[in-house]
Amino acid sequence: MVISMNYLDTLIPVLLAFSISVILCPVVIPFLKRLKFGQYVRDDGPQSHLKKAGTPTMGGLVIMISIVITSMFYLKDHSEILPVLFATVGFGLIGFLDDYIKVVMQRSLGLHAWQKFLLQCGITGVFAYYYLETLHYEPQMLIPFTGGLSGGCYWKMPVGMFIVFLFCVMVGTVNGTNFTDGLDGLASGVTLLVAVFFTVVAIGTGNTAAPVSSAVAGALMGFLVYNIYPARVFMGDTGSLALGGFVSSMAFILKMPLFIPIVGIIYLTEVLSVILQVGCYRLTKGKRIFRMAPIHHHFEQCGWSETKVVAVFSIVTALFCLIALAAL
Repeated sequence: MVISMNYLDTLIPVLLAFSISVILCPVVIPFLKRLKFGQYVRDDGPQSHLKKAGTPTMGGLVIMISIVITSMFYLKDHSEILPVLFATVGFGLIGFLDDYIKVVMQRSLGLHAWQKFLLQCGITGVFAYYYLETLHYEPQMLIPFTGGLSGGCYWKMPVGMFIVFLFCVMVGTVNGTNFTDGLDGLASGVTLLVAVFFTVVAIGTGNTAAPVSSAVAGALMGFLVYNIYPARVFMGDTGSLALGGFVSSMAFILKMPLFIPIVGIIYLTEVLSVILQVGCYRLTKGKRIFRMAPIHHHFEQCGWSETKVVAVFSIVTALFCLIALAAL
């Protein structure tokens, strides 16, 4: 039996990142406990979550370390890994700073919204420059359901318009992933499926970013061993922002940002639920559309168990990833 190098370039990063992640978690979790890096749970959230207070957070460090170590073995001959790795780590460091302020400095809201936004724009700006000036990628993207990556239609945009679009997509996706991180294993499970989708596409197209996508999938599988209900560790903003950076940057490297609303349907739904809830509350002076936002909390308030919400959202993501494959 002959296995192509493309598949070896996928399998080895998965196994390596999984091994690092699953080995690091038992080491990092007690360390986070000793430092008292415990999760802060807001009183206005679901009452069932109050028992989670004190569970070690910032576990996203494990995910980031696993991805970085694995990707380092492939950087030399895989030029498209670097911008994806930069976005993943860059946004992850913003999340780490946010978590640090919340946990260590005891400021429950972490970074101010404007501080977080400016930092996110900074990371996005560097990625945009590298994308256009170093990789010399055209400011275009594949339109779903038009014939696939080889024969499909591409939407070519003026550079200025493309940069604005890129900023909106990256910052929006990062924050959508952040909103999704509210239940044990939710953001990890959903993003694992998205990472598998991007890995399959990268292999099929020969894109050199395939190893980093595989590394993300492996790291998340290892992390989920400790993050599924009842979670022994949370990824925190460190992990959720890093994963958002990965999803958005990988989509652009594959010229598929228009596929994010499909494979990232849960991210989109979470963001929209918050926007609608806040907008309705302000316009009607107190009325709400959902019992609680983001929407995963609404389903909890409707009587769904935490594990049921995670399972259903993961199933929806898997279904939409299949739809996205059909759109190629």
